[in-house]
Amino acid sequence: MSTPTLFTPTRLGAIEVPNRVAMAPLTRSRASADGVPSPLAVEYYRRRASAGLIIAEATNISRQGRGYAWTPGIYTDEQVSAWKRVTDAVHAEGGRIVLQLWHVGRMSHTSLQEGARAPVAPSALQAGTVVFTEKGFEPPSAPRALEADELPGIVDDYRRAAINAKAAGFDGVEVHAANGYLLEQFLRDSTNRRTDRYGGSIENRARFVLEVVDAVAAVWGADRVGLRLSPLSTAIGDTPLDSTPDETHAWLARRLGERGLAYLHVVEGQLHDGNDRRSLDVAALRAAFGGAYVANNGYDRQRALDAVSMGSADMVSFGKAFIGNPDLVARLRENRPLFDAPQSAYFGGGAEGYTHFELDAAA
Repeated sequence: MSTPTLFTPTRLGAIEVPNRVAMAPLTRSRASADGVPSPLAVEYYRRRASAGLIIAEATNISRQGRGYAWTPGIYTDEQVSAWKRVTDAVHAEGGRIVLQLWHVGRMSHTSLQEGARAPVAPSALQAGTVVFTEKGFEPPSAPRALEADELPGIVDDYRRAAINAKAAGFDGVEVHAANGYLLEQFLRDSTNRRTDRYGGSIENRARFVLEVVDAVAAVWGADRVGLRLSPLSTAIGDTPLDSTPDETHAWLARRLGERGLAYLHVVEGQLHDGNDRRSLDVAALRAAFGGAYVANNGYDRQRALDAVSMGSADMVSFGKAFIGNPDLVARLRENRPLFDAPQSAYFGGGAEGYTHFELDAAA
């Protein structure tokens, strides 16, 4: 019997992966108050090294980029050293791991910002829903609009984060341009009301995203850089959709493909919901990019098998399933039941619900 394509090797740019099951980035809020990954993160990621690719949790590129308490950073020496212990453990198990670079933009709170400053955004538009502070879930603070002369400094923050990720031993990086955070705030006309060269046309709204990508690719080489998009997600920050999501994202995907990025990672529907693609033309988006395509959102075993075998995706990333099933690849291959981790364990805390309950689930 032949091995299903989902469990066969492939390449994402320069990154060779042993199977097509990726671990999606998962915010777990277990780092220190200073953004240093917990010692427990070593075991947490090591036990998931059988994933074809681990995309480590969204990681702050700077103090300004923080929007949630106890999330890790990659901008201090202590953070870099802690991440190096994680990557060493994953590599010792034969795994591959990239770091997702994150700036939340308007999805933050003054209590998380240095000097209790206001969060920043392309335009001074209030975000909805909540952020996770040290007091619990609170509404995000009102943001201020970034001045054009501040943007090169944020690009430099991404560049330094990419350099630090290399020092920490990662196999590459993923630029987070999804889920209502800073880069997507620039990309969507619903959250970008600027009238300078970073607002208005699709080309202008995508300009900052591409400046970040170019800076990161100059550190790593484009073939070790991926990028995540979520054209149809409004879940975080009550972020309204772009007025022309297919056109906007296809334009950007084409520019990313021309740069030779390792992969494009797409949340195909509404985040935290089923895979309702609505109007998104996934085939056109993938064709515009032209490189390796990682599909995400609402995939189960059969859907993933079908997507990869039919060539509609090169890899499928799973999020919540990896929380309670560190051995997810084996469970999918053998068609064994999955452990459904309780949502109460998702954010914050210690070993319980992070490295502890999975031991029973994996037995």
